[in-house]
Amino acid sequence: MRPPAPAVLGLLLLTLLSPGEATKKPTPCKRCRELVDKFNQVGNGWTQQRRTFGGGNTAWEEKTLSKYEFSEVRLLEIMEGLCGPSDFECNQLLEEHEGLLETWWLKKKYPDLFEWFCVKTLKVCCAPGTYGPDCLACQGGSERPCSGNGHCSGDGSRQGDGSCQCHPGYRGPLCADCMDACDESCKTCTGPTNRDCGQCEVGWAREDDACVDVDECTAEPAPCEEQQYCENLNGSFVCQECDSTCVGCTGEGPGQCKECLPGYSKESGQCADIDECSLAERPCLRRNENCYNTPGSFVCVCPRASGGRGHLCADGKLPGSRQDKEKLIHT
Repeated sequence: MRPPAPAVLGLLLLTLLSPGEATKKPTPCKRCRELVDKFNQVGNGWTQQRRTFGGGNTAWEEKTLSKYEFSEVRLLEIMEGLCGPSDFECNQLLEEHEGLLETWWLKKKYPDLFEWFCVKTLKVCCAPGTYGPDCLACQGGSERPCSGNGHCSGDGSRQGDGSCQCHPGYRGPLCADCMDACDESCKTCTGPTNRDCGQCEVGWAREDDACVDVDECTAEPAPCEEQQYCENLNGSFVCQECDSTCVGCTGEGPGQCKECLPGYSKESGQCADIDECSLAERPCLRRNENCYNTPGSFVCVCPRASGGRGHLCADGKLPGSRQDKEKLIHT
């Protein structure tokens, strides 16, 4: 239902991104949540800016076309303002599920867009206090996971195992026990140190008569996915997303990439965008084309000719892989 014209240039630029971009996508739940947050944010902004259709006859418009706040006009304006031209993930998700957002808007059966769209319809997220593919209740129950003293693994997503990661000062499978008497590494103890443990907690192992942290990040196979790095915690670990410029990483930021995505190269130890337009060998080979650098890629734009003589850019194939990377855009 959205007119395609305002977003055409942005979407064409997005098609030039290298295939490696797919490897750095955030989780489906995160993508869905971000889209809903933008929808609510943009929608609230439009409500404050406009209260009528602007046609002059407000009373007739509200009676005949319904109030602006609930109109298709407002929905169209919200859709147009959701995604920036370079926000590939947002544009892709919106193109895939635009019809669902329109259905939700027109029917208004569910007041909570996130719950209806991300949890019940797309089934990429879970309600708060639940986790995993079947959205099971977290340890301690969905109303107060981990006794309110810890974080439930996978809370609100279709991931995790529902186990509790206790806040400092708490211990036990439900984070219900204070740690005043025992060290955090102890499940049972006879004293306050890690050498006084009768039994080690999960995530800890006995070594030289003491319970010490198990570094899960050194396990084989690696506990995290290819585009994540492992961060060891006391008694546990977390998987963090690699920087968007990386193909695999060992830690946080563009300086910890194992390799750089196509369109990026190592500079001073970090993956940085290659400005193809500044290279000695010009990437745009058609006559009079302009080159514009984009993150990880570039685009060739063919201007219109003056004097009604048609386009000055010559036709013909580009050599090698350049043909796959470039697009001809008439502005």
